Amino acid sequence: MINSEPSSQFQLLTQRRFAPFFWTQFLGAGNDNLFKFAFTVLITYQLQLDWLPPTQAGLVIGALFILPFVLFSATSGQLADKFDKTRLIRFVKNLEIAIMALVAWGFLSSNIPLLLACVFLMGLHSTLFGPVKFAYLPQQLSERELTGGNGIVEMGTFVAILLGNVAGGLLIATPLVGARHVAIAALAVALLGRLCAQAIPASPATDPQLKINWNPLTETWRNLQLARQQLSVFRSLLGISWMWFFGAVFLANFPAFAKQVLHGDEQVASMLLVVFSIGIGTGSLLCEFLSRRHVEIGLVPLGAIGMSVFAIDLYFASRGLPPSAGLSLAQFMAMPAHWRVLADLTLLALFAGLYSVPMYALIQLRSQPTHRARIIAANNILNALFMIASSVLAGALLGAGLSIPELFLAVGLANAVVAFYIFMLVPEYLLRFVAFIASRLIYRFKVQGDEHIPLQGAALLVCNHVSFIDAVLLMAASPRPIRFLMDHKIFRTPLLGPLFRLAKAIPIAPQKDDPDTYERAFSEARRVLAEGELLCIFPEGAITRDGQLQPFKGGVMKILEGQGDIPVVPMALLNLWGSYFSRVEQGGAMTRPFRRGLLSRVGLLAGPPILAAKVSPELLRERVAELLKN
Repeated sequence: MINSEPSSQFQLLTQRRFAPFFWTQFLGAGNDNLFKFAFTVLITYQLQLDWLPPTQAGLVIGALFILPFVLFSATSGQLADKFDKTRLIRFVKNLEIAIMALVAWGFLSSNIPLLLACVFLMGLHSTLFGPVKFAYLPQQLSERELTGGNGIVEMGTFVAILLGNVAGGLLIATPLVGARHVAIAALAVALLGRLCAQAIPASPATDPQLKINWNPLTETWRNLQLARQQLSVFRSLLGISWMWFFGAVFLANFPAFAKQVLHGDEQVASMLLVVFSIGIGTGSLLCEFLSRRHVEIGLVPLGAIGMSVFAIDLYFASRGLPPSAGLSLAQFMAMPAHWRVLADLTLLALFAGLYSVPMYALIQLRSQPTHRARIIAANNILNALFMIASSVLAGALLGAGLSIPELFLAVGLANAVVAFYIFMLVPEYLLRFVAFIASRLIYRFKVQGDEHIPLQGAALLVCNHVSFIDAVLLMAASPRPIRFLMDHKIFRTPLLGPLFRLAKAIPIAPQKDDPDTYERAFSEARRVLAEGELLCIFPEGAITRDGQLQPFKGGVMKILEGQGDIPVVPMALLNLWGSYFSRVEQGGAMTRPFRRGLLSRVGLLAGPPILAAKVSPELLRERVAELLKN
């Protein structure tokens, strides 16, 4: 990993550690879909097969492609952890060339069984590539680049899918020579992908001593157990799998939705795929901008809300459309009622991008490097199973008499329920969402020096105490969860009290008032540090009443007893005095909501860490005071 970070996610496309990898995966995703869509069109429109009717062709091809994810993901995850990822990528691209040579022969000879076998083999190709793809990024990118890098990859994947489908459809439709053109294009794209892979830099194995377990069932179970060791990672896997369940319902029903509900032709069905892909790509790219170049999982609840809102609105937008016979794309676009449908699909997909990219980044960041690829393999297995369940359930609901708009409504409502359940299981998502809203919609919050907050291991954060919302802003500034040591009285504050309980803040009371709570608080604080987490303390002991920095109490020294040389990071909240959540000289906090106007500018400045052995309350106060002068 290089130390100089690009100022924009797009600058990654100029760097060797990212650009060759991006174009390798882009060409692979495009080739998958060029082949599959051309094959589907060949069976549906150009060949008449008694044993594979057109109505079943798409389902059979999709099932054959997904099957290797269920069978071989566990093995592919082990291979990605055991071997150099770059060597494995080149092997996979060599395999793609061989498969596409068979594809070319299958198209030229109209050998359908061979082409069906190639669909399975391309599924195997993608199964082998998946864990490598997502394990490569955190090995090459810093935490500040991870969201942007994932966003570009996600955007590139959906653009490649779209271009592959369009190219496959156009090439196979060429009279007389369509099959030949598909054969040449598929083989050429595979060769170009292998050429790009040659430029990918080395990415060493993270667990070279790993012994491969070839039993997919036991290894899948073992991978899921590895993921369960970190509940936020495991439940993020479930959250991503649900997103694929949700998205598969829409993608699988676009052709029927375009024909039966929107009364459009094949071009209208393609248009739905285009706007969906544009939405996903836009949402994926927005993640870096909205997250301020951190892994910001506060975007996940925002994405979930948008997915439900626009799925539900799509139901209302598509009800009662006037019946027409086979509208062309131009005729479809000329009707204003259809613009709402397209807007709903675009925004639904945009929020799905906001939902998925931070989850992928969190999994990459918090999984242990030695078995990161195996956890991603477990994610691929879950994704495949959820997509299969999606097809079965959607088919059952449609068979039971639901219309396609009613199916979209049911999935939108289910998404709200599932999202609420996940966010209650993993409160960090909800807490980060509250912090995201506070730092973007209540204040204009600027963070400086956040590179001093350790990405791994224990650290004690020490900050001045200006307002009731200090802890929320610190949550927004940190890429990791923070446990707070807080005055027990704040837990009686409406709204903030339940929020801090959800954040597992540690209540503390003065020793003379409640000695048991006092001792219990310090015992819990030391346990938090011993377990390698971040702990924050406000050493002034109370919110300032005059806006000035108060003397620091000795509690910080009591916390550090027996903790070794952990880093202590001084921090300063700037310009919060006089805002709605702070006290003012003429009155209390949380009165006159707009007394400083909308979106007042506040900030946080973190200083270089001090080793615990050198810490004293006086030194810490001096460092925080210096930060306040900036």
